[in-house]
Amino acid sequence: MTIAPSLLSSSSSVSQFLPRFPTAARFNVAASRSRAVTVVAASVTDLSSVDSTTIAVLGGGSVAALATIVSLTDPERRRKLQAEEVGGGDKEVVREYFNSTGFERWRKIYGETDEVNRVQKDIRVGHAKTVEKTMLMLTEEGSLAGVTVCDAGCGTGLLSIPLAKEGAIVSASDISAAMVAEAETKAKQQLGSENLPRFEVNDLESLSGKYNTVVCLDVLIHYPQSKADGMIAHLASLAEKRVILSFAPKTFYYDILKRIGELFPGPSKATRAYLHSEADVENALRKVGWRISKRGLITTQFYFSRLIEAVPM
Repeated sequence: MTIAPSLLSSSSSVSQFLPRFPTAARFNVAASRSRAVTVVAASVTDLSSVDSTTIAVLGGGSVAALATIVSLTDPERRRKLQAEEVGGGDKEVVREYFNSTGFERWRKIYGETDEVNRVQKDIRVGHAKTVEKTMLMLTEEGSLAGVTVCDAGCGTGLLSIPLAKEGAIVSASDISAAMVAEAETKAKQQLGSENLPRFEVNDLESLSGKYNTVVCLDVLIHYPQSKADGMIAHLASLAEKRVILSFAPKTFYYDILKRIGELFPGPSKATRAYLHSEADVENALRKVGWRISKRGLITTQFYFSRLIEAVPM
């Protein structure tokens, strides 16, 4: 499932899912020279509760001071319990979430309904920018007519449908049957019978075939780097000319914000969130003979996503 890696969102989408702060939770942290710093944090898992919260910009000193506090959290224990509930690991958690509460939440975010709050609307805009930049990457070298494209983690079809409109032969998949059904419905509404994408329910590791281009937007946030390495290698094995990936970037600043959120897990049944460093993603590609040729960063107030294009060495 394509999800926006957002530091203030609920999961796939981002694009990409942090545990929830109580509204206006405050921490008094001793900063340099004993100056007290008040950090106001927002709900980062249950998006429906974010409207009334305020986000303060964290200075470098504040982030460093919070490092000790967040080291006391135990998010892995919650992650294991979450996996046990559905009888599996990350993949099973993602499948269960996006076939239930996650589907309803993200269908609204990626839809056109006005029943979204300010943060959700911002995430919608951020993910739309990622799709727009991806389409620019794909079309700047020529027409897509007849080009085979694998949209891995297609979600509700936000990329698959524009690709089909440009004449690409699209194979779209998602781990969530509910998302695939929604994407198929939208494609028929917008495309009629003209060049419909071929949709299927499948996880990344089970995809097969050969495609000119493989695209995977805002999906890696659901998987740790140890699993993402294998997924990236598999996606590259399906591509002949290029691979386009987007992911939530791992930096010291973003990582601390994520850990702060884990102090307040809340009751929301969201998926686990993993940030990835650009260096790790680049190394995973290099191991299988690919190199990054283009890079981009999409940011809004609440959405952060690194976008890369890779080609064979």
